[in-house]
Amino acid sequence: MKRIFLLLFAALALAACNAASPGGDGPVPPAAELEHGMIVLGEQLEDPYSVDNISRALQNLYPTRSERVIPEPTDLYIRFLPADREQLDRLLSLGLTLLDHPVDYRILREGDYYHDPAVPEGAITWQYAVVSADFPLPEGIRCEVLDECYIAENDPGSRADGIDWTAVEREAYRLTGNGALLADASRDGTAAAVHAEGDILLVDPAAGADPVGVHGVMVVCNSFVKIGKGFTDEKGHYRLNRAFSTEMRYRIVFKNEKGFATGFNFILIPASVSTLGTAGPEGVSVTIDAHSERSLFCRSVINNACWDYFASCSGDGGESINMPPDNLRIWCFQFLDVSGAVMMQHGCLIDQTLVGQWLGSYASLVKMFLPDLVIGLKSCSDCQDIYSLVLHECAHASHYTKVGNDFWDPLAEFMLKSFASAGTMSYGSEQDENSGYVAVAEMWAYSVQTALMNKRYGNGLGYGYSYWFHPQILSWLDERGITRFKVFKALDAEVADRQTLRERIIYYYPEYKSIINQAFSRYE
Repeated sequence: MKRIFLLLFAALALAACNAASPGGDGPVPPAAELEHGMIVLGEQLEDPYSVDNISRALQNLYPTRSERVIPEPTDLYIRFLPADREQLDRLLSLGLTLLDHPVDYRILREGDYYHDPAVPEGAITWQYAVVSADFPLPEGIRCEVLDECYIAENDPGSRADGIDWTAVEREAYRLTGNGALLADASRDGTAAAVHAEGDILLVDPAAGADPVGVHGVMVVCNSFVKIGKGFTDEKGHYRLNRAFSTEMRYRIVFKNEKGFATGFNFILIPASVSTLGTAGPEGVSVTIDAHSERSLFCRSVINNACWDYFASCSGDGGESINMPPDNLRIWCFQFLDVSGAVMMQHGCLIDQTLVGQWLGSYASLVKMFLPDLVIGLKSCSDCQDIYSLVLHECAHASHYTKVGNDFWDPLAEFMLKSFASAGTMSYGSEQDENSGYVAVAEMWAYSVQTALMNKRYGNGLGYGYSYWFHPQILSWLDERGITRFKVFKALDAEVADRQTLRERIIYYYPEYKSIINQAFSRYE
């Protein structure tokens, strides 16, 4: 981990200065020109899915049946105001699809986030959701029911009542003044609803000429309170779980189906959102490269690097290393030049005296919203740069699952004290107290980073080879059959210096004793 703890908090301050919301009115721009700041809302619209409006539409189209078929609420449109991270995590644990903005307002300017002006800066903004009518409201979390809604797909009785509910839905759009949102082919009332599908692709020229899929991210679409979602497969293809006949707002939510989330928009949320704009119900596709909007590009590369790292944790012949912990939370900062596996959400404790000495009021903010991996993107210009950082920090996260906080806490403290003594962050020296934690952790992470980067890009680079702890020791062993899978077996919590690492690898693989001794002796 490099220079992360102090600069993490400085990054939060810069975020507040650099992420100003766009101003001005005007129509939603095309996807290629979308703003990626704060959403700008216009006037409130009438929700066609309210029980009253669906009932009116049913009466218009089926005047004789409407007395027998009475829509009852299937869903509630609701908003929550979590007081802290724990309450937000409780909502997420319920499986809710949360949006940080209301869905019944005209969007004057698209963006990736929204913060209600009535909510103080630094606090969690209102979180909007659509839940089943019998959803038990969580105790202790402020919430408001905004509307009772009828969505035919959520009513089992609608499948055999002889009603064309897609036609009723279209009529409700017209009655509420939202007819312009109907897809062109459905405005005459004849078109069926369709399941949107498309491809989210990423171009990485150094790894091959053909685009690859952005793996396992969620595509979320909505038209008012009707929400559809679907995960991309390994090829980047998605298909929504709901059919629509209207224009929709498309967004990528970087909460991966493998359990990790790339977070930090302007506000601190578990998974970042990149808007793809408004389009018809047939779906949208997008190809992302280094010239695309910067946040979307970086989030996509981080996502794929994590996905690929997770896949690399299993080797041939049943060998494996621990995958990073569940619910891994990744923050990425465009203006930060450092990265680190702070593992704070999973319990790494940072000495609050040291933190308070340098970090001031930001200490309490990060205490509320705890990252695990922090990726500093300031010096990254292409996929390779980002991949290398992510692989390194993911390797730390795997190590963390083996050694826990008793190992990670002194490692974090070492980095802070190194800053205090040097005035800049470094890995210190071998003579410093607790330097063994740094040696073992960084030897492991740099050697994994080297192996996976060379496998992907074939550039023969050696990452971190100039540092005093010499990660090339493990790379040299890897070339001679003592792979990262074998080394990981030796990374017990008691292995907190280079000599103990050497002894533990020999203990597990005595047949390689001479090679192991030769590797370590080369760099003593």
